[in-house]
Amino acid sequence: MTDVEQARARFQELRERKHQVTPAELDELWAQLPPVPAEEILGRWQGDEFSTGHPLNGQLAAARWYGKEFCSLTDAKPLLCRDEHGELYSNVEAGQGEASLWNIEFRGEVTATMVYDGQPIFDHFKRVDERTLLGIMNGKHTQPTGAHFYFFLERA
Repeated sequence: MTDVEQARARFQELRERKHQVTPAELDELWAQLPPVPAEEILGRWQGDEFSTGHPLNGQLAAARWYGKEFCSLTDAKPLLCRDEHGELYSNVEAGQGEASLWNIEFRGEVTATMVYDGQPIFDHFKRVDERTLLGIMNGKHTQPTGAHFYFFLERA
C-alpha cells in the first residue's frame, strides 16, 4: 500500500469515527496528503466537519451549511447554505462576503486556498482522492484553542 493509499484509508477511518478526532491526528493526515491545484477543484462541493472540540464545531450545521462552490478562481462561495425551503444560497452575511481561490503556500507546500473577501480567513485544501478534499480553516481569529478547524468536501 502506498503512502497516499494509507492516508486515504486513515481519512476514511477518522471520518467514520463516532468519538472526537484530535487535531494532532488530522495534522498528521494533512502532512501525508498531496497538495491540489486551485484550478482542479472548480465546481460544487458538499461539506462536513471533523469533531475535534474546536469552538466552531456545530456552527456550520446550525447555519444549514451545505458546502462550498468554486465557480471560477475569482468567484467562490464559502458558505453555501440551505434556506428554510431547502434551496441553496450563498450566505454572504455569515461569510462577510464571498471569496476567491488561489494557490498559496501553507506548511511548506503550495496548495489550493480559498481567501475570504470580508474577513482574515484562508481555507487550505489537500486532495484525498478525485472526489474528496481535506480542508483546514486558518486565519487570525480561527484558532482560539491553538488548533485549526478541520473539515472535508466531496464533489456534489
